[in-house]
Amino acid sequence: MTHSKAIFGLLLAVVAAGAFAVTSSASDRSGTLKIFKECSEYTGLKGSFCTIKTSTLKQIKAGSKVVYLQPKALASDVILTSGTNKAYGNCALNKAGNGKCIFTRGTGTLAGFHAELRVTHLGDPSASPFWYWQGPYNFG
Repeated sequence: MTHSKAIFGLLLAVVAAGAFAVTSSASDRSGTLKIFKECSEYTGLKGSFCTIKTSTLKQIKAGSKVVYLQPKALASDVILTSGTNKAYGNCALNKAGNGKCIFTRGTGTLAGFHAELRVTHLGDPSASPFWYWQGPYNFG
């Protein structure tokens, strides 16, 4: 098993356990959002995307995509797509891949979605495609 796969397995177990520990229901209008995503298909070209593996918010399902509109920049507008529902925001990262994503609006089941998420790159910055997002959200 490669080092990245071992890290992925361990982190997926931790995130999944945290998802089950969340006491809020999908009808809650605010809370703490936790997302684990992987970016093995990210190409660095316009329209590059990462795939959400787990989310503590019912409206953001596993398999949802985060599309980067300015992928080569350290700050990029993003569209989070979960089925036909979308959330719009901006992510700003440092060279190590850590930073913040702020979502300011959404459509469909994500209408009124706002979130300020801390972005943490997991593992070796030059080799690991795994990120963890966590922070407050609300539907204002």
